[in-house]
Parts: sequence; structure tokens; C-alpha cells
Amino acid sequence: MSRGLLKTQSLNCGSPTEGLKSLGGVKKKSLASMEKSQDSQETAQEQEAPSKGKKAKEQKAAPQQKRQLSFLPPKMSDAEAMKSLAPLKAITVYTASRALGVNASVATSVLKELEAKNMLQRAGGFSGHGVWSLKS
Repeated sequence: MSRGLLKTQSLNCGSPTEGLKSLGGVKKKSLASMEKSQDSQETAQEQEAPSKGKKAKEQKAAPQQKRQLSFLPPKMSDAEAMKSLAPLKAITVYTASRALGVNASVATSVLKELEAKNMLQRAGGFSGHGVWSLKS
């Protein structure tokens, strides 16, 4: 009988989740992280409502302009590029990038530019993976 009482007493001690404090929910932040979040909130509030002594320039920031992504072609003329591509039988983006010493996106742009100038002709390829050959 005493055994049964002990079991019921140990099961009914306090709330049912008292022993399980690490279950779900938001954890308490450390002091350092609470200070950081409080500092960031304060600076955000200061930026939104600046003091009267600040200039109008500082209050209204210039709008961000979108920059066009452009490639930086290698510092060589078309003739020099053709000279470095001449020993290649089948010119692909990757062989051209190795021959020119640039990354693949720049090599693609150079090959398309040379094709537009009728220095290369497209010999094949599919799905954007072109194969070029020298113009005969």
C-alpha cells in the first residue's frame, strides 16, 4: 500500500510540465544578445526619427540605383584573342576560358562578341552549350 502512495505522490507534484522546462517555445536570450538587439532597435529608431539639429541631407538618403552587371573583357585585342583560340579545333566556353585565362561567363561574352564580328562561327551545341570554330 505504501508503494502505491509513493507513486501517486511523485506523479502529482506540481504542474505536469514542471520537470520539462526545455520543451518548445522561445528560449530566453543571453544578456549579450539582449543588449545587441536593444542597441540595434535604438539605432533603428534614431535613423527613423533623427534629431532636429541634423541636416536635411542626412535625413533623406539618396535612393539606391541598380547597377548593370557587366563583364570585364580581357585586356587584349580581338586579334590576340583569335591567336590564343587558333590552336583549338572545337572552341567551347570552357576551353576558351582556359585559353584566355578568364572565367566562363567572361569567355561566353567574348565568344558571342567574336561571333557577332564574324570572326567565329557557331558549329553546334545545344541548350546554351555552344561549340564554335574559326571562320575559314
